[in-house]
Amino acid sequence: MASRSEPREATGPRRDTRGIVDAPELFSRVRFRRRAPAPPLRPYLEHYWLIDWDLAEPYASHVLPHPCVNLVFQRYGDEEPWGEVAGIGLELFTKKLAGRGRVCGVQFRPGGFRPFAPGRPVSDWTGRRVPADEVLAGASGAQVASAVVGPEEEDARVAALDAFLLGLGPEADPGAERAMALVEQVRTDRTIRRVAQLARAEGVSARTLQRLFAAYVGVGPKWVILRYRIHEALERAEAESPDGAGSEPDWAALAGELGYSDQAHLVRDFTATVGLPPTAYAVHRAR
Repeated sequence: MASRSEPREATGPRRDTRGIVDAPELFSRVRFRRRAPAPPLRPYLEHYWLIDWDLAEPYASHVLPHPCVNLVFQRYGDEEPWGEVAGIGLELFTKKLAGRGRVCGVQFRPGGFRPFAPGRPVSDWTGRRVPADEVLAGASGAQVASAVVGPEEEDARVAALDAFLLGLGPEADPGAERAMALVEQVRTDRTIRRVAQLARAEGVSARTLQRLFAAYVGVGPKWVILRYRIHEALERAEAESPDGAGSEPDWAALAGELGYSDQAHLVRDFTATVGLPPTAYAVHRAR
């Protein structure tokens, strides 16, 4: 069996902006932070993410989702706060922000949500946004949401998230640990380009791997491989622009690095996911 990537629980929240389309523009409009959860929760969670905004004009944010389930508590204007479980989004997620609002989110590690809701496979939530109290015990409507998004002090919001999640009492699950380690391998190892390759390294059949991912991650291993590679292509398009500030990426070379047979396949997947070909997206970003 292949050696697995070490968990990232000691490294703190991620600092990259992978998946956020035009991150500088978003950060100029909203206050965005990531916070680490309590130590007992770190094996299961990527981080907490907190957003506050007060906008004179509406703004549409765009995110290319990670293979992660999110628990999201939110309040818009004077509306009553609420919480929902957001399964893995299969397509580009667009959210229109207007006026004042606040969101406090929990991003679980890929495979890390199942110990909190062990009764159903994670694939049951994929592509869906479901009221939190229909998925998680104790997430009673506005009561928990108010405790999370109500405090002005950021530390109090983090403490409320910690208290709620620790109260759910997640138990160690070997299947979840295995799924989390495999997804981390895919995320960090560019040489993993095919499901059969990952299955051979793990010493199981591709079908067994697919069942594990459906139960604990929510999408298949092929989807995870593709999504992480498109994240890398999007990040490259964000970083390198043809406006004189930087050179346009060598898309043919990048396609090879990401495991595509040719540039056309990368362009097809990027366009289908983001809505623009990579070169057109880079020009749009420059402007």
